[in-house]
Amino acid sequence: MREGYEGTGPGAITPDGCAVELYTRLPVGDEPDVIAAAVPAGAHILELGSGVGRVTHPLLERGFTVTAVDESADMLARVRGARTVCAAVEKLDLGEKFDVVMLASFLVHSGDEEVRRGMLRTCASHVAEGGCVLIQREGPDYHTDVPRERVDPSGFTIRIASVEPAGEGVNSVRAEYEFPDAVWTQTFLARPLTKEQFESALAEAGLEVDSYLTPDGMWVRAVRAA
Repeated sequence: MREGYEGTGPGAITPDGCAVELYTRLPVGDEPDVIAAAVPAGAHILELGSGVGRVTHPLLERGFTVTAVDESADMLARVRGARTVCAAVEKLDLGEKFDVVMLASFLVHSGDEEVRRGMLRTCASHVAEGGCVLIQREGPDYHTDVPRERVDPSGFTIRIASVEPAGEGVNSVRAEYEFPDAVWTQTFLARPLTKEQFESALAEAGLEVDSYLTPDGMWVRAVRAA
């Protein structure tokens, strides 16, 4: 397990504390709709950190071509209908360009700044001329509205139980997922980024914000800097 990361519960656990079976159970939200509205129909999407394909599969159903990248072979084994690549996002070099590169799941908030830099470099190096990068950011109260919980209509509870300082601007976050028949927890490191810090990180990678796609600013379309 990666230092600062931990996962508990049934089934395989990835190095960053994600439980594979848990992610097969989590429902997809509005992510596919946000993505589909922001990119050309039929685009080839490079999905970085795809996991089990929770968003991949709805994108395929909407007619997109998807190359799904994840560092966990256990996660990728659950993906159907997409080309899969098992690799660390921050070290990826496919030698290809894509219409759209997607970095979701708050990966831009990696506790390790070098990992974040590598991820954004991967985004910049794989996006085609005239293409775009879609990035999902944390909400404005992610680290401060704690503890909080939400009961999903399908019958499970997701809880951000605690957020504790871990040094150098990084927080240790503990999430809990309670289902009627199983409980999973994940502890991980996350770095809060103000809008200014986020845009500065993009600029360092040669990217700039084209538009904020949602009123909460959580979904962003970026392009290569002029």
